[in-house]
Amino acid sequence: MDEKQSLYSAGDWRRIPICTFFKDARLVFKLDSLGREILSIALPAAMALTADPIASLVDTAFIGQIGPVELAAVGVSIALFNQVSRIAIFPLVSVTTSFVAEEDTLSGASSQVEESGCLEAGPLWMLKPKSSYHKKTLSVFWVSYRWNVHNSDLIGESLNIVKEVHKRRHIPSASSALFFGGILGIIQAILLISAAKPLLNFMGVTSDSPMLHPAQHYLTLRSLGAPAVLLSLATQGVFRGFKDTKTPLYATVAGDVTNIALDPLFMFVFRMGVSGAAIAHVNLKLSCPLSLLFLLLLLTSVISYFQVNVNVVIAVTFCVTLAASLAARQGSTSMAAFQVCLQVWLAVSLLADGLAVAGQAILAGAFANKDRDKATATASRVLQMGLVLGFALAFILGTGLHFGAKLFTKDDNVLHLIKVGIPFVALTQPLNSLAFVLMVSTLGHLILHIQPSPWWVVVAIISIICLLILSSAGGFIGIWVALTIYMSLRAFAGFLRIGTGSGPWEFLRS
Repeated sequence: MDEKQSLYSAGDWRRIPICTFFKDARLVFKLDSLGREILSIALPAAMALTADPIASLVDTAFIGQIGPVELAAVGVSIALFNQVSRIAIFPLVSVTTSFVAEEDTLSGASSQVEESGCLEAGPLWMLKPKSSYHKKTLSVFWVSYRWNVHNSDLIGESLNIVKEVHKRRHIPSASSALFFGGILGIIQAILLISAAKPLLNFMGVTSDSPMLHPAQHYLTLRSLGAPAVLLSLATQGVFRGFKDTKTPLYATVAGDVTNIALDPLFMFVFRMGVSGAAIAHVNLKLSCPLSLLFLLLLLTSVISYFQVNVNVVIAVTFCVTLAASLAARQGSTSMAAFQVCLQVWLAVSLLADGLAVAGQAILAGAFANKDRDKATATASRVLQMGLVLGFALAFILGTGLHFGAKLFTKDDNVLHLIKVGIPFVALTQPLNSLAFVLMVSTLGHLILHIQPSPWWVVVAIISIICLLILSSAGGFIGIWVALTIYMSLRAFAGFLRIGTGSGPWEFLRS
């Protein structure tokens, strides 16, 4: 007994929550069972998450060929659209993923307990699904096994079990997310269409600005797809909860390829310009959720309540929108360069979001099973992978973006500002990766199970002050310095919660 206590005492320092980040760091590249599980979820999720930003980058490149004014106008419209969308997207997707993962884990465990009374030992254990998501696939093998092994008196029992297997799952969070996603999308569309001009004025696009007319047209047309955007993201959140990130990937890539094909057709062949880009984007957003929704309705049923606290979401996302507004107030050249840098910045940052999605789904399942060891190991591995990914992205962007800037515009003034922003875009990638992983992987629990941390509000206040002061003093460079401070504070706030074992990281102290 004394020996056991001494061993615990000797290893007490390892039980400090912040040490989770360094736990088993040598295994970060190892393809063990946990590594394979993370990558099997993270890689398709990252590809699906970056498919939209890549399509937006292609949009940006096409629009940049029209002129810097149109490029700047679209940049302001996208920043405004994204800010309104994120207020619903972050809690909707993250909470849905966490809840569906928990409910699917619990329903899978309970169904196995129920079936254990009528199943015999032996090879049948090989046919048991790990979660309820795999039941339909395994039902065919179940019928075959029962038919060949048992006599005819047991066939009726087999068919009854198969009938139960084919039942749609009772996942309240899934249908709740779809319902609220559609409602919030309709509200967003009405708001943006009816108040497009005053909102653009608030963003710094004045009534006499050449950006106003194309920005208003683009924002109005793109807002028509808002309900489909939120519905699509809600269905993706459900599939992520099932740890299925491949199905959303296929639907997203198919839609984005269509969007990229339609862009030059509408913009240059039909001579619709910026409006053509918006119409092509709306076509993508209308087609993508239909296939996902059809598949999802085959899997789930029922409706229940859905509550979120959006304070933390607004605090986290508002700073980027404010930065876009400040860039627009400096003129179309500054806004055009900011749009290119921001789209690249967000597109590559979302690769880390794929790791965060994997961490979120696995952590939710571990929490549901009260498996503290797996939760701790998952948190460690995902954070370490995020840091490695961040340094890799910094190197790639720092060396590659200098050569790729001319794909987006031929205006010399815009190109000069893009080159000024490249160091900030590249060097902030490690911070971005850690901030995304720390935030998204626990956002579902942060919003619903735990009181929001005041640190996110403090981060937002400090960042807003820095943006206002530095943008007026340093112009375009000042905006990116302030955004670098913002991402540094986000990463610091996340590490602070790990270090103290507070909020969603309380399990590290147990």
